[in-house]
Amino acid sequence: MGDRHVTRDPTDAREPLGFIGVGRMGGPMAERLLAAGHPVAVYDRDEAAVARLVSAGAARADSPAAVASAAGVVLASLPTPAVVLDVVRGPNGVIHGSAVRIFVDLSTSGVAAAIAIDGSLRERGIQSLDAPVSGGVAGARAGTLALMASGPRAAFDAVETVLARLGRVFHVGEKPGLGQTLKLANNLMSQTAIAITAEALALGVKAGLDPQLMLDVINVSSGRNTASDVKFPKHVLTRGFDFGFATGLALKDVRMCLDEAAQFGVPMSVGRSVGELLSLAEQEYGADSDCTCVARVVETRSGCEISPKRGGKS
Repeated sequence: MGDRHVTRDPTDAREPLGFIGVGRMGGPMAERLLAAGHPVAVYDRDEAAVARLVSAGAARADSPAAVASAAGVVLASLPTPAVVLDVVRGPNGVIHGSAVRIFVDLSTSGVAAAIAIDGSLRERGIQSLDAPVSGGVAGARAGTLALMASGPRAAFDAVETVLARLGRVFHVGEKPGLGQTLKLANNLMSQTAIAITAEALALGVKAGLDPQLMLDVINVSSGRNTASDVKFPKHVLTRGFDFGFATGLALKDVRMCLDEAAQFGVPMSVGRSVGELLSLAEQEYGADSDCTCVARVVETRSGCEISPKRGGKS
């Protein structure tokens, strides 16, 4: 079957969009599309999440297939590869929609899933892009995400302006899964920053340094990173551990990255250690805990607390 027509510009607000998965990340993204004037049909298993979008002007759909019958461009933001594959290929999946021409997976679902999704949709004449995002819930709300899209250039050109409403968009190649590879590498680096910052601050606390003072110095020095700049001042030193990304999802991403590296023969000794710390955090605090709980694992192993209130020697 030939590809369905993909040249119509979906930035025309008269053409509806579809959005599947409107939770912590998908909800704010769908809200931004609604605010830009796009009619948006939404689906999620969580009725409360759907109700919030409906109150903002979205149309409720009762299945992924219904979303894909209501919109030519369907976006999805979902937690795991298995869920994405079911949403696309299941009995009420996107492939059964009558209107969809382009499917955009904003999830971190991995290379294998991206290739499988592309193959299944291509058989139905539907173009697909894997376009995982980075920037967290705050970035989704502010429209400052980084989107790493791979897939056919024509499909990307047709949806680029829509995606730009969510953040800064990069087309990283036409090969399915390249966006996923880039996102997994990014997420490994992000989780590594949390782990190494925790270890460095634990060392300082044990020696008698104030961790807040350490961060003040580090953040104008060569050790500065996203964890030292944002996550530790706002989510660890406060003892909130509430950055907004689950430990289980972080571990899933790191494991997928390690699997991808193994296929290419790339050693990941640091990455494996980060995965081990995340695994300990999941065992101790649960998959739904915040990924910054890795710092708590380091604290326990070090016999200290990374807190300005206990900046003295342990």
